[in-house]
Amino acid sequence: MTATLTAPPETSTASTLTHRDGNWIDGWDPENAQQWAAEGKSIATRNLRWSIFAEFLGFVVWQLWSIVVVQLPAAGFTFDIGQTFWLISMPALVGATLRLPYTFLVPKFGGRNWTMVSAALLLIPAVALGFAVGNPETPFGVMLFVAALAGFGGGNFASSMSNINFFFPQKEKGYALGLNAAGGNLGVSVAQILVPIVITVGAIGSTINLSLAGWFWIPLILVAIWGARKFMNNLSNAKADFAASAAALKEPHTWIMAVLYIGTFGSFIGFAGVFPKVIATQFPEFSAFHVGAAAISLAFLGALCGSIARPFGGKLADRFGGAKVTVAAFSVMAIGALGVIYTLPLGNFWIFLGIFMVIFGATGIGNGSTYRMIPSIFAARAGVDDAHNNSGDVSVQRKTSAAIGIISAVGAYGGFIIPQLLGASLAQTGSYANAIWGFVAAYLVFIAITAVFYLRRGAGTTGQRI
Repeated sequence: MTATLTAPPETSTASTLTHRDGNWIDGWDPENAQQWAAEGKSIATRNLRWSIFAEFLGFVVWQLWSIVVVQLPAAGFTFDIGQTFWLISMPALVGATLRLPYTFLVPKFGGRNWTMVSAALLLIPAVALGFAVGNPETPFGVMLFVAALAGFGGGNFASSMSNINFFFPQKEKGYALGLNAAGGNLGVSVAQILVPIVITVGAIGSTINLSLAGWFWIPLILVAIWGARKFMNNLSNAKADFAASAAALKEPHTWIMAVLYIGTFGSFIGFAGVFPKVIATQFPEFSAFHVGAAAISLAFLGALCGSIARPFGGKLADRFGGAKVTVAAFSVMAIGALGVIYTLPLGNFWIFLGIFMVIFGATGIGNGSTYRMIPSIFAARAGVDDAHNNSGDVSVQRKTSAAIGIISAVGAYGGFIIPQLLGASLAQTGSYANAIWGFVAAYLVFIAITAVFYLRRGAGTTGQRI
């Protein structure tokens, strides 16, 4: 299609899109069935694919320390329990904090442009890790700073989800956002299975070469930068809108959903980050399985299960409503956490692993369903008819995207809270049980919040299906 610098009004309902230099698109309207069928769907799908890949690498970098920490003793480092749990949780703290500004950088610079920049920023923590872990004399303060740099990867999620939210119609948002998030979440699992292999197979004259945990990902990061530049698009109607951002901040449901997202995504990323360490502490004989020269930890199965489950959570929410699916997910998480408490004293690794797979699966389902709730809530609050299937006008979509960033930022703090609580419980009592009892109580509270605000008759979403 011939490029032109003349942009039609952003509220245009024409089915034909206008393409400009710099991969900008004007007149985007995914709710326009004619435009969507003609070329919108193919454009959205292409952007989704590269968004997933870039976000996948973001999660890889974000969670590298979850598996690197377990390998530090073999590399000659001698950190105590408190220090190791800080190295696990610091990337989550920084990543959660970065998610809010990352959200608003998409409409400011364009989704394609910011994907390039955010992918390029991943080179910093990857290179820094490669140098830091190569020297056992690296002081803890420096290691903690390098771990904090991994937070760049955590910020990518918010900008990626905010960007993809603009590309898809309301009726397909649950599955699209679920796929986008699941692709990113898979980075946790892939990092946890590949890093032990890479550092073992790549060792020369020693047991492991821990520096490869950082160096290995650099070529893939460069591919992500190139792919975003060549194949992704910026949408002119996804503009920075201070009024929408301010409205999202003032909206009570933004903060209600942020609390619920702590329960779903916070549990996923928190448990995923600490799972290798928990296995190494409770079941050291199962911490690594040797396949040839490589040592593989089964900890990757947790993140894998949660990642695969996420798009199904969105799909179920598309069909039945996000609130019902979210309540079911929290219920399973509470039951699973109780199961861990009562079976952990048995010392049976396979029962422990099986129960945690159920918990991880429930967090994935809950991640998908809570994200599906957000656009429906804001459409309903704006008075849109059938908010479950109609996203509303551009102003509503901008407010929704701003809310997504806020919610994802707050929810990600669970990745910091969970390792810290588990570490404190272990240090003070020699067991994780006290912390897990707290998680059970929290899940029950989250069930009550969801039911009161989104399932109860007369709730503040005008009685629509959420």
